[in-house]
Amino acid sequence: MGSNTEYSAVAPDRKEIDALKDATVLEFGTGWCGFCRGAQPLIAEAFAAYPQVRHLKIEDGPGRPLGRSFRVKLWPTLVFLRDGVELARIVRPGSAAEIAEALQILGSASGSGTASRSE
Repeated sequence: MGSNTEYSAVAPDRKEIDALKDATVLEFGTGWCGFCRGAQPLIAEAFAAYPQVRHLKIEDGPGRPLGRSFRVKLWPTLVFLRDGVELARIVRPGSAAEIAEALQILGSASGSGTASRSE
């Protein structure tokens, strides 16, 4: 699975996301966002150790319903899900270690956990 390199302009709907099985990270942002571009090396470094985690990069902006359903306000926002349930969130990550910690939460969650991390 692993990390994608481009933000997809076509987003799944919320029902599809909620129905996903296993570990998934949604990354909301845009290709022209400086914060998003700056975070890419950190995200790639953290995901290198977690190739089994589904990573969906979704282009966000006004009128984009998926980002609004997750209350995304700043880019990039990473939402860490297991079986469609949000377990952690990082807004504008500052280090690969920070992302790796949230990925570890996904790895240790049984699907019924409620651990949350938000900025």
